[in-house]
Amino acid sequence: MAGPTGHNLMNFNLLYHFGRYLILLRQAFSRPENHSMYWKETLRQMEDIGIGSLVIVALISVFMGAVAAVQFSYQLDGTLVPTWYIGYIVRDLAIIESAPTITCLVLAGKVGSNMAAEIGTMRQKEHIDAMEIMGVNTAAYLILPKIIAAIFVIPLLVTLSAYIAIIGGYLATVPTGTLSQDDYARGLRAFFQPYNVNLMYIKSVVFAFILTTVPCFQGYFVKGGNIELGKASTNAVVFSNILILLFDYLLAVLLTG
Repeated sequence: MAGPTGHNLMNFNLLYHFGRYLILLRQAFSRPENHSMYWKETLRQMEDIGIGSLVIVALISVFMGAVAAVQFSYQLDGTLVPTWYIGYIVRDLAIIESAPTITCLVLAGKVGSNMAAEIGTMRQKEHIDAMEIMGVNTAAYLILPKIIAAIFVIPLLVTLSAYIAIIGGYLATVPTGTLSQDDYARGLRAFFQPYNVNLMYIKSVVFAFILTTVPCFQGYFVKGGNIELGKASTNAVVFSNILILLFDYLLAVLLTG
């Protein structure tokens, strides 16, 4: 009898890990044993994710807006398209794509790797085993506060990112004389669709769920020593980024098609 092919083994591994991921999520969303303990942990995670990421989000956002404004200014040069379109393009690019997607890709690298390393270290030092012996639902206690904190805080960071990106576009065009202040403001007000803001928040919530659950899964099931922990942290960032980009495409197809 012929043995299993590499393709079949890969499919089996994928289904196996996806099944473990779903089981872990079911455990994580079970009823908390101690609400006050979960509440304190959720607040701690909100501070780590939100306050700890403000500077990097602000820096990235201002340059995203500035680069978008400069690039579109270059592309519109010599065309019949009026220059005030730059403000319109920067605004919609920030709201629909760069603020939710780029911000969450960066947070997957910063926040996701920390989560995988934190839970993975607890697994290696047998803290998780000790908690389970005491009757604690470790999946819920370690993962649920992170998910709740991320779903609440990351949309706020994305909103801030969109505002700062628009300011970055302003700083790159108005002080340099590329556009007047009135023209940039005209572009910001033109063709505005509130639905785009809803799209930004839907994306940010989905991406927040991905960039917390995938790293937690990687850290929770880590085995071995420091090398394996490093691989788990790397996999957490890589898989989170791939899934964020995949769901970015799927949401674009579903919600704007």
